Amino acid sequence: MKILLTGGAGFIGSHVADELIAKGNRIVIIDNLSTGFEQNINPESKFIKADITDFKKIEKIFAEELPEIVYHFAAQIDVRKSVSDPLFDAQTNIMGTLNLIKLSNDIKVKKFIFSSTGGAIYGDTDVRPTPENHPEWPLSPYGIAKLATDKFLNYYNEIFGLKYVSLRYGNVYGPRQNPYGEAGVVAIFLNKMFKGGQPVINGDGNQTRDYVYVEDVARANILALENMDKIGIYNVGTSIETSVNDLFKEINKNFDNKYKQVHGPAKLGEQKTSCLNYEKIKKDMNFMPETDFSEGIRETYKWFLLNNRR
Repeated sequence: MKILLTGGAGFIGSHVADELIAKGNRIVIIDNLSTGFEQNINPESKFIKADITDFKKIEKIFAEELPEIVYHFAAQIDVRKSVSDPLFDAQTNIMGTLNLIKLSNDIKVKKFIFSSTGGAIYGDTDVRPTPENHPEWPLSPYGIAKLATDKFLNYYNEIFGLKYVSLRYGNVYGPRQNPYGEAGVVAIFLNKMFKGGQPVINGDGNQTRDYVYVEDVARANILALENMDKIGIYNVGTSIETSVNDLFKEINKNFDNKYKQVHGPAKLGEQKTSCLNYEKIKKDMNFMPETDFSEGIRETYKWFLLNNRR
């Protein structure tokens, strides 16, 4: 199939593009390279440098390429930037995404597969692992934008019949994650430690996340395509909570425990807990996370060892 994939120079999008190409699909990648890296782009794909907020340019690409499937990974991914500049976040994560949804509906793509978020949409919950039908109370403009997209996709499905899947991820980590900026604590810690710097844990470090390995997330994206009849919202995680303190200890093992556990001030408004129930995607698409935490951290360490960006 011919597939248009936004954000294919980025962390998760590049892994999914590789999987799709390995299965014989023709891939057109759109990326503005604001946070992605050209070396992540699969050479067997067609790459177009473009910004999803540029409607006229994106409209022209859709008209020329006529994709059968759209995967949408391009986003403003920094939760803290969304707090400091919600207008910029909304321009990319709501308006840019709506451009893609409208154009996908206009040319009647077979399915729209969206890269969403779990923790940032549900907020702090008393029910963990948290299922998809839990009330959504995002604590950041980033989470609000992702939730708005889910609502737009439901609207386009109900009114126009646009098939979609929205995958709400836990905290994704693994090879190719960008260590710069505020997103991705695994990459940030590893990058700092490879440079001999001391990572600093925000607050007491007891805040928990559901860390899910990028190859498991890529597999969930492939399953969303293979199960064409499945429509709606699906969590993608491990249903296991891991504290930042335990995350640091696991990473530090790969450095022979040479780093001390250092704490700094807590970040104002930071979410305390996040853990996703993946029973729905397990039941509907036979998804199971296959990479345990220690193995995933080890593989990520090995990638940073070989590719550390200094």
